[in-house]
Amino acid sequence: MPGRPNPTTATRAIIAKLAQPPRVESLGPIGGRFVHALRLIALHERLQRDPVPELAVRLGGVEIAAKALILAQAISATWPENIHVSRFCCRLLSHDETTIGMFVDAAARGDRLGFEGALGGLIRADRMPRLWEGALALAAAELRAV
Repeated sequence: MPGRPNPTTATRAIIAKLAQPPRVESLGPIGGRFVHALRLIALHERLQRDPVPELAVRLGGVEIAAKALILAQAISATWPENIHVSRFCCRLLSHDETTIGMFVDAAARGDRLGFEGALGGLIRADRMPRLWEGALALAAAELRAV
């Protein structure tokens, strides 16, 4: 069509890559485990059941389960909209899960700039400390269990 630019091959490749959701394996171990915990929490909420017993079994301890639940509640309270999670068995990540996994992994590395970069433009700056503290607490619990 006249007046309409043709996308370059590089542009098409970028668009195609953006259309493919990332996989759970693209996250670090703590971020990936938390995404699974988040999915399990969502499933238990739909069933109106307490997720802690199953989380404790799957994550290897009550402390990790409690920290995961606390972080999930903090995310739910600060997220700008309902969090979209995939089914528990799915290896593909939703956009929300990708962002959450990225900020949890950044906190697990002690990378405050990476944490803020993952959430920049999505969460107000005054809401970030609660998520940072929750992610650090989860990472510490995970590392104590190793």
